[in-house]
Amino acid sequence: MKKRINLLAALAAIAITSSYNVLAQNDTNNVQEAKQEQERPTYRFDRKWLKNKAKELASQDYQLQRIPEDNPLSKMSYDEYKKIQFERGATIWSREDRNFRLTPLHPGFLFKTPVKLNLVVGGVSRRILYTTDIFNYNDELQDIKKSEAKGYSGFSVTHPINTPKKWDEFMVFQGGTYFRAVGESNWYGLSARGLAINTAKPSGEEFPEFTEFWIERPSKKNKYLIVHALMQSPSATGAFTFTATPGKNTEIKVESVIFPRKDIPSFGIAPLTSMFLFNPINTTRFDDFRPAVHDSDGLFMIKGNGEKLWRPLANPRRLEVSVFEDDAIKGFGLMQRSRKFTNFEDIEAHYQKRPSAWVTPISDWGKGHVELIEIPTNAEIHDNIVAFWQPKEPLKAGEERSFSYKVSWGSSVPAELHDGRIVATASGRALGSNTVRDFVIDYKGKSIPADMIINASSSTGKIVGTISKVIPENGHLRVVVKFEAGEEDVSELRVSLTNKDKQWGETWLYRWTR
Repeated sequence: MKKRINLLAALAAIAITSSYNVLAQNDTNNVQEAKQEQERPTYRFDRKWLKNKAKELASQDYQLQRIPEDNPLSKMSYDEYKKIQFERGATIWSREDRNFRLTPLHPGFLFKTPVKLNLVVGGVSRRILYTTDIFNYNDELQDIKKSEAKGYSGFSVTHPINTPKKWDEFMVFQGGTYFRAVGESNWYGLSARGLAINTAKPSGEEFPEFTEFWIERPSKKNKYLIVHALMQSPSATGAFTFTATPGKNTEIKVESVIFPRKDIPSFGIAPLTSMFLFNPINTTRFDDFRPAVHDSDGLFMIKGNGEKLWRPLANPRRLEVSVFEDDAIKGFGLMQRSRKFTNFEDIEAHYQKRPSAWVTPISDWGKGHVELIEIPTNAEIHDNIVAFWQPKEPLKAGEERSFSYKVSWGSSVPAELHDGRIVATASGRALGSNTVRDFVIDYKGKSIPADMIINASSSTGKIVGTISKVIPENGHLRVVVKFEAGEEDVSELRVSLTNKDKQWGETWLYRWTR
């Protein structure tokens, strides 16, 4: 059980949860309050100020403070970090009639960059000072409690997203430029990032970081929360604004401005990061009682011409990078389409409740490509899937580039609600053959045309047969494509369905590797 909140924690809670009504006070006789005002940076704030700040920093040498390696915070284990408990009474806005509550997150373990947190009230920013008095530590963690830190590691946000009387966490910003969210009834799964630089490149990936946040105090009954963030990295700075609206599908609008310090040819906009270990497409590689283990099972895209593409994810034996070019992408996302407990049989991980994340451009992104990176892994603790939009034009030093988009998180985002949605892919050796492999693709639709033509092709090897049949038990259309690789080690497979010269359903893509 948690200990009773102590006096220092209570005072810290009052100072934080007051939402800085002190800004409107003018009690010059209160010396202690005046002293606190001096210690807590206060200034006018808006998005223009943030953009100017990011631009100014881009013209300066990169400087980023880290927690020293000899600091006990840097030496923390995962188990130690999890033992630190936040005092619920110190939750920001918990004593106010607002739809959101804010929780600062402890630094340390993997989170070694001090992050400054500020609240914005009436256009005025005021720092949330770092203090250990809002956390509980057991006797084994006293050295950690006494350790010096110059900021938190991020923050989480709660809202009665599932039931009116229960406050559940639906969004968190912590580590690098990572953030994640959930819709109704979801468990946390995949993550998003502000910017990806040199992902899967021989030179090594660069991980930008959000070093400071400004959270606007929402009006009473406000249904959205606005968060601003300053991004810094050796190659660029950036000003980000997130407008988060929780619900059945939680939507986060992202407005970003990037200021490159140097030319950046390889970068990703709206990067998504997930985990895929195995499912019926590669089950034989894993000795596991569960039929599948993944946070996402496919990359979904809608091209500028309206074509819907579904690319099942893979856990390859070597690094694989796939590129899907387009002139005006309408959206892309990493999706979790397996929604039954029997798909996973995991009573702890709840993979069937992991959200999908769908990215919709708001501004004109121009020409470019969706890039999918699949990294080999033998453990579900590793995020091994990355997807993002790579513009054709590189980022140039000294310029200013803006990108705006929306990320929808939920079990069934609106972009997926159409006939011909691919709900499962499996693969195995064809019956009676040592050289032919069957790829089994299941489509879901309200009305499946009787006369369906299967258009199947492969970049190498050959397609030696196709079969289609409606499954009586669930009404899905099953398509089986028989592929013979021959001496080849890799092949790009493509399947589309047509009825009366019109495409029906999604185009299925897959990179087979030996």
